[in-house]
Amino acid sequence: MDQNIFLGGGGNDYSQPQSLTLKYANRHGMIAGATGTGKTVTLQILAEGFSQAGVPVFLSDVKGDLSGLAKAGSEGHKLHQAFQDRAQRIGFADYTYGACPVTFWDLFGQQGHPVRTTVTEMGPLLLSRLMDLSEAQEGILNIAFRVADEEGLPLLDLKDLQSLLVWIGENRAQLSLRYGNVSTASIGAIQRRLLVLENQGGTKLFGEPALELADLMRVDENGQAVVNILAADKLMGSPRLYATFLLWLLSELFEELPEVGDPDKPKLVFFFDEAHLLFDDAPKVLVDKVEQVARLIRSKGVGVYFISQNPADVPEDILGQLGNRVQHALRAFTARDRKNLRLAAETYRENPAFDTEEAIREVGVGEAVTSMLQKKGVPGIVERTLIRPPGTQLGPITKAERKALMDASAMKAKYGQLKDRKSAFEILQSRADAAAQAAAEAEEQLETQSTAEREFSTARRYSGSRVGRSSSRVMRKKDTFATAMSEAVIKELKGTTGRRIVRGILGGLFKAR
Repeated sequence: MDQNIFLGGGGNDYSQPQSLTLKYANRHGMIAGATGTGKTVTLQILAEGFSQAGVPVFLSDVKGDLSGLAKAGSEGHKLHQAFQDRAQRIGFADYTYGACPVTFWDLFGQQGHPVRTTVTEMGPLLLSRLMDLSEAQEGILNIAFRVADEEGLPLLDLKDLQSLLVWIGENRAQLSLRYGNVSTASIGAIQRRLLVLENQGGTKLFGEPALELADLMRVDENGQAVVNILAADKLMGSPRLYATFLLWLLSELFEELPEVGDPDKPKLVFFFDEAHLLFDDAPKVLVDKVEQVARLIRSKGVGVYFISQNPADVPEDILGQLGNRVQHALRAFTARDRKNLRLAAETYRENPAFDTEEAIREVGVGEAVTSMLQKKGVPGIVERTLIRPPGTQLGPITKAERKALMDASAMKAKYGQLKDRKSAFEILQSRADAAAQAAAEAEEQLETQSTAEREFSTARRYSGSRVGRSSSRVMRKKDTFATAMSEAVIKELKGTTGRRIVRGILGGLFKAR
């Protein structure tokens, strides 16, 4: 029998169980709805369900509320009775409070363990997207990565890339012959973008030890999977950095995980909150990359769930691959809102019991229109569903509680200390130091030479004594009057007068004939 994650009750009296089948959970999904309609709670109960089923979860905590997954709900909570009433109404007999094993991560290393990657692993495509480079500048960046490979220069952090770009600028004449034009203007533009990235905290992202994917896919001794929470409240101040990091992580999962076909349950579920940030102003090549990953990564056992206010935030080709849907209320105040509402309703399998478009507009807080994949991956009929209450704490934990969990985590010892091994920056610096030392030694040797030797070695003086044979003309000592007259006549004949005499003689001979 298939395992399920209970979502809530559907039907007229909310008594019909609505569940997400784990076997089809890797076929992706979406949670959508206007602000304040309950998207965060839906994300929380899905994370709980996956964790209890032994499926690791990675999610971003944009508002700071999801840290409550680390702590069990309490009977002293102001909504305790409301939760109990809702559980009874939807037939959730197994409703209990309980915590999930949680690991906190943070690109800035403040609210979680540092999560890093290297410049090489990020690659030129995502870096170009991160820095919003032009096509010409992206070309220079590709040259930099090729040169780093050929020269044996590891690119680990931003200073490695910055020093390599300086070296490329200094050697652009030779590199241009092989790779095409290397413009100093383009190099300067990239350096300025790297400076902006530094100011946004990008230096925290790049370095070692780099994140190992296996550390995101852990299960505790009780068989409950770890929920990995990325602190994203401050990260949202740099939306391009946020989107690029999550896309990199998704790409790494796609490239490194083996094919598993259709497993009984996913190996990892990835929740991408504020999904519109991934696609806003994104070049087509990047959107195509996301579509490719979304289409193929399910065979690696990874489910991807996008969270956004409106399904229209996700490109249509990608939206069509999201089989499991939870649609909270959408507001329709403008003509565009009404159009998006109509399009959202058209993506569901109709239920003759109600009008889908009207239901999406009318569902209340904590209620949603749902459609989950059923047997053989067929989309289920859309239902109005009352979402079940969470078993973990609703709302964030305290800073002290977060710190205690971080201190007790095995990830602190592994990722807490930054490592700076020898890489492109150090190698190029070593080469520059060696060249400077060689120049200093040559100058010192020059100072010890005599004035004549110094001038000779610097090509400022010529001495015939240093030449094996001289090309100077040797004067003949035995010149006679006859010899001198002969040379004078020959010289005259070679000149203009001589040529006239010869032409006159030859002309006379031909006339005589």
